[in-house]
Amino acid sequence: MGLQAYQQARARSESPREAEYRLFGEVTRALMDAAAAAPDDMQTRINALDWNRRLWSTLAADCAQPENVLPPQLRAQIISLSMWVGRYTSSVMRGQDTFDALIDVNRIMMQGLAARSAAA
Repeated sequence: MGLQAYQQARARSESPREAEYRLFGEVTRALMDAAAAAPDDMQTRINALDWNRRLWSTLAADCAQPENVLPPQLRAQIISLSMWVGRYTSSVMRGQDTFDALIDVNRIMMQGLAARSAAA
């Protein structure tokens, strides 16, 4: 089975929550790799930070849609976290902070997604 066929089969069998969990896992792994990369490996660091920021921006944009079915308070919290991720990412890019807090927030989101999947 080719990679494309595998990806299509996986996409059909994953729930949206499982897909979000998998994506958070991939992005978090990229952040961890970037944190462990040599300080002069700017490409790895910037790619991981940008991917994480785009993930959070996408979540915020989705939560801002009136048809989003999440509770309004949860939507507001996700949007607020997205704004924090954007600011904190800039701080990491300037070398003022580490990747740790971004990794921690993503792991917390993964735990929440896993708990909600188990409850469903």
